[in-house]
Amino acid sequence: MEAVVASKPVIKVAAICGSLRKASYNRGLIRTALELTKESIAGIQMEYIDISPLPMLDTDLEVDGKFPPAVEAFRQKILESDSILFASPEYNYSLTAPLKNALDWASRPPNVWADKAAAIVSAGGGFGGARSHYHLRQVGVFLDLHFINKPEFYLNAFQPPAKFDSDGNLIDEDSKERMKQVLLSLQAFTLRLQPKN
Repeated sequence: MEAVVASKPVIKVAAICGSLRKASYNRGLIRTALELTKESIAGIQMEYIDISPLPMLDTDLEVDGKFPPAVEAFRQKILESDSILFASPEYNYSLTAPLKNALDWASRPPNVWADKAAAIVSAGGGFGGARSHYHLRQVGVFLDLHFINKPEFYLNAFQPPAKFDSDGNLIDEDSKERMKQVLLSLQAFTLRLQPKN
């Protein structure tokens, strides 16, 4: 008798980095997540969504019920996603202006963040960006985003051993394994939130 193996449904994850710098450690976390989903985690289709083309929020740019083209394209990518992976650097105990701008544009009616699972990762000095998590979670509550509770991922990028190379790529194997656990948790939570057929 032939066994039938049920495959896990594929979830679509939008990966968003709050830093615009190419060699940002936070962008390196996104690159690692993309690699992991291609190499060692089945059932996740992840796409990096660049927020740098978004204009600063100005509702005067909304004309005849339409958003500027860059905003429209961004909102469509979020709408098509099942969940979100945020790489959120910490600036002055908070999230970055480009990330807040992206959150605001996608929350304009109709709010395209609503009812999506999300996870936050960060890297930096001191607390590794942990304080940005708290602020992003508070914003997310209002936007109806549902964040995973565990595991948390904030990485002190400057504590030995070296975590990143000079191009901002994550090279620390323990941190890569922690990232994998975040992605598996996001996958499980996303599937849990989806309606049963």
